[in-house]
Amino acid sequence: MCAAPAWPKEVKRPNIVFLLTDDQLYNSLGCMGNKQVKTPNIDKLGSDGLIFDACYDTTAICMASRASIMTGMYEYKTGCNFSHGSLSETKWQLSYPVLMRAAGYRTCFAGKFGFGVQEPGATDRGYHKNENLPMDSFDVWYGWPGQGSYDTTDNEFVKQYAGKYPHVTRALGAASQDFIKAASKQDKPFCLSVSFKSPHGPTKPDPAFDHVYADTIWEAPPNYGEKGAAHLPPQAKSGRQYLSKGDAYRPDKYQSTMRDYHQVIHGVDVAVGMIRDELERQGVADNTVIIFITDNGYFCGAHNMGSKVLPYEEGSRSPLIIYDPRHAVSGKRCEAITGNIDMMPTMMELAGLPIPANVDGKSLLPLLDDPKGRVRESMALINAWGNIPAQAMSVVTEEHKYIYWFFGTEGMQPAEELYHRKNDPHEMKNLASNPEQKAVLQKMRKLYDAQLEKWAKECVQGNSYPEYVTLFDRSLPWEEKEEMLPKGSIERWKKAVAQQEGS
Repeated sequence: MCAAPAWPKEVKRPNIVFLLTDDQLYNSLGCMGNKQVKTPNIDKLGSDGLIFDACYDTTAICMASRASIMTGMYEYKTGCNFSHGSLSETKWQLSYPVLMRAAGYRTCFAGKFGFGVQEPGATDRGYHKNENLPMDSFDVWYGWPGQGSYDTTDNEFVKQYAGKYPHVTRALGAASQDFIKAASKQDKPFCLSVSFKSPHGPTKPDPAFDHVYADTIWEAPPNYGEKGAAHLPPQAKSGRQYLSKGDAYRPDKYQSTMRDYHQVIHGVDVAVGMIRDELERQGVADNTVIIFITDNGYFCGAHNMGSKVLPYEEGSRSPLIIYDPRHAVSGKRCEAITGNIDMMPTMMELAGLPIPANVDGKSLLPLLDDPKGRVRESMALINAWGNIPAQAMSVVTEEHKYIYWFFGTEGMQPAEELYHRKNDPHEMKNLASNPEQKAVLQKMRKLYDAQLEKWAKECVQGNSYPEYVTLFDRSLPWEEKEEMLPKGSIERWKKAVAQQEGS
């Protein structure tokens, strides 16, 4: 663990409020360009702070993403994801909550934690029990194991708020207010991490907001439905995102599904307003940094898909807002490639703490001084979970996104996709076979290979991650990869397809 610095009394460290949503489509906010939604409090946060238009979750699924957020590391270094394993205690000790608490911050966690912290070899590797969560690492705990419930009374550590706030989203707002009240009276800074369940499905909107979208007719995106998936390789359509999770967004269900989805996001917006109001009441707003991000996106019918995981924009891209009242960035936007792995080092620098050497992310504070600046050229997007053909690695830059699908049997051939992020934001024109884009393709392949080389050097030795160095290698023939497949993975995929076809 990094040693806590000795702070001069005249240095006033900022408070930090870290807000995380679950399964939020990147453009489901007014400040992200959606004219149909009503998110005034988050939009105000965006207008007060800096909005990042190219933020990605390096793994677009909750367990892996949350471990990356806490530690600043890619999934292959945390070793943490469904079917792979929990985060080790050693790596948890280098997370931002642990380091900030050791440096004198009063810390609180509220909401869905989302991953277990256990030693390698543990037989129970989930996050569905309190004993698998690092509750003692926080001064105040309002969290829960598993997915939790939208009914406040079902969540042990926030059920005291059920009388006034029966829906858990506003209950988290109230719990945050109580922490802010108490923490503001202490002679130390605080770090509040709020992890909303919303809008994770199955959604259960707060009935207090039934009126908000009662008359809204939701507009489908240009890449909606089967036509939006016609150009995708079969690997992309072999996962649960396409096979089953897209059903809720078919035409006969689209309006009701989108209404419920955005209504629970509106509840988050109300809770954000509660938190900002309390910061003002306690006189600490001018010294409190607020960060807003999601753990992964959501397709909401784009490319005929639901769920997340896959590297397309709707699944992997995230809204990101950073508001630091000490920086004059009001009304500005940043196009730099950023991601969930940047949250930890950003908070470390905000707190004046050294960033551990193991961290892959970059502090985004320089971008608050220069929104036109850059912190990296490219970022890897990883999917090493779920139906085996749908697993892939990708690389994204400010201009392009490259996807490599390694699976090459059962009627499929390894495939590449190349998209221009700005000219084709809905990813409808695959440029990989366009001869005019040959130079761009070669550049993106090199960036991809460099990311995989880093994986090979730094991945955990276990939890199946070394095998993916072979699986994701573009230069190796399928025959060398087939023997590296997780045991039974093809059979499990075929069974999932058969179950879907029979439903």
